[in-house]
Amino acid sequence: MSGVPRRLVLFDLDGTLIDSETGITATLAYAFARIGAPLPPREVLRSWIGPPFWQTFPSVLGDDPARIEAAIGHYRARFEEVGWSGHAVYPGIAGLVPQLAAGSTLAIVTTKPQHQARRIVDHLPFGGAFARVYGAGIGGRNCEKAAMIARAPEDFATPASGAVMVGDRHFDIEGARANRVRALGVGWGFGSHEELRRAGAEAIAADAHDLRRLLRD
Repeated sequence: MSGVPRRLVLFDLDGTLIDSETGITATLAYAFARIGAPLPPREVLRSWIGPPFWQTFPSVLGDDPARIEAAIGHYRARFEEVGWSGHAVYPGIAGLVPQLAAGSTLAIVTTKPQHQARRIVDHLPFGGAFARVYGAGIGGRNCEKAAMIARAPEDFATPASGAVMVGDRHFDIEGARANRVRALGVGWGFGSHEELRRAGAEAIAADAHDLRRLLRD
């Protein structure tokens, strides 16, 4: 054995590996109905996919911690029941992931609660390719993307220069750059190309084939 660590490829989940809009927006509609709040338009709901709800809900529900907590509680309960399954794998991802796993260590880094993310990953046909799932703990507030990205190279004894983060939102890119990890954006998720470029993405993949090329380079 050479002792050289394998390359570490970190993937965001929602908007990167799976299109989870259907399940998430339906669950948000349920949660907001339960607290008697009007549901924001679709473009707002899409912008909420990725960052923690503690950061996004106040823009609609105001500075009302009890109401925000109630909405999140209803969301989590409904998501556990049915919302978690409302997703589809993006084209080309099911073939790409096993190919990458043959030569790299793969992990998921998401702001979803870890048990929810683990459940989804376990049901993906390629879920076994991921060595670890990093997600938010119980309560959901300790979920800064940069902190989770920082843990992964340490856990796998890989230098930051040997890791890459792939994601669709600026949180993914900024978290990677804060840890001197290579940052690649994907153009098919919930963030715009402008958002990803502004955050400092090294490149933005147009599709799974393009992402494979960028990772090979």
